[in-house]
Amino acid sequence: MLAERIHPWFTEHARDLPWRRPGTTPWGVLVSEFMLQQTPVARVEPVWTEWMRRWSVPSALAGAPRADVLRAWGKLGYPRRAIRLHDAAATIAREHGDAVPSDVAVLEALPGVGSYTARAVAAFGFGLRAPVVDTNVRRVVARAVHGRGDAGPARTRADLADVDALLPPDDATAAVVSAGLMELGAVICTARTPRCTSCPVAAECAWVAAGRPAYDGPRKPVQGFAGTDRQVRGKLMDVLRGAPGPVGRAELDVVWPDAGQRDRCLHSLLVDGLAEQTDDGRFALPA
Repeated sequence: MLAERIHPWFTEHARDLPWRRPGTTPWGVLVSEFMLQQTPVARVEPVWTEWMRRWSVPSALAGAPRADVLRAWGKLGYPRRAIRLHDAAATIAREHGDAVPSDVAVLEALPGVGSYTARAVAAFGFGLRAPVVDTNVRRVVARAVHGRGDAGPARTRADLADVDALLPPDDATAAVVSAGLMELGAVICTARTPRCTSCPVAAECAWVAAGRPAYDGPRKPVQGFAGTDRQVRGKLMDVLRGAPGPVGRAELDVVWPDAGQRDRCLHSLLVDGLAEQTDDGRFALPA
C-alpha cells in the first residue's frame, strides 16, 4: 500500500514548519491554512509566527480592528482572506466558546472555510481521518495510482474518493498519511521536475512503471498577474496599508496609469470591505 510507504517517509523527512510543531493548536492550523492558499510557504512562515504571537486565540483576532488585521496580512496577497479569517475568528469566539470545532460540516459553516480547509483542519489540527485534496495531492494520486503525468482539472467527488481509498482506517495514521501525501507532492512529486529516485512510492508508482509518459490531457488555465485587476488592487492596498491615516485620491492615482481600471479596482476594494471612504472623500483601511 502507498500509505505504508508514505507514513514512515513523512515521519522522517517532513519539513520543520511552525504549524506542524508540537503544541500548535487547531486555531494555529486554521490560520496557516488561510494563509497558505495560493501563497508559498516561505512567505507565510514569518507572517504566521507574528500572527500567533499577537492573536493566539480566535477571540484575540476577533477583537482586533480590521485595519490592524489587513496591515498584519501584509503582502500575502488576496487580502479578502484576512477579512474572512477575521470573521471566522468572531464566529468561533461567539458560537464555539473560542475553540475551533473539529467536525468538518461545522467547520465548513465558518466564514471563508471551504471543503478543503475544513478537512485540513480536521486532519492536521485534530488528527482525524479526513481526505485532504489539494493540487499536490491530486498530482501524486494521478501519477502513482492512475499512471498519468498530471491530474488535469479538478473532479471534486472523484478526487476525494481517490484519496479516501488510500487512507488507513484509524484516525492518527490517516492524518499522518494525509500530511505525507501533500508533502510528497510539494517536495518530491513536483509538477516540472519530479525527483522519482528519491520517492518512497516509486516502486509502486503506475506512472514510473509506464515510463513516465508526458501528460497530454486537459489542463487548468493559468492566469497571469501583470496588468490584472489583482495587481492593481494590490498596489492600492499597499498605499492604504503604508499610510498612517486616510489618503487623498491623488496618492492612489499615481499607482496605476489606467484611470478606468484603477477606479474599478478601488470600487471593488470598497465593496469587498477592504477599504472605506471617509466623510471628507479620502480613503483608508476599514476601521
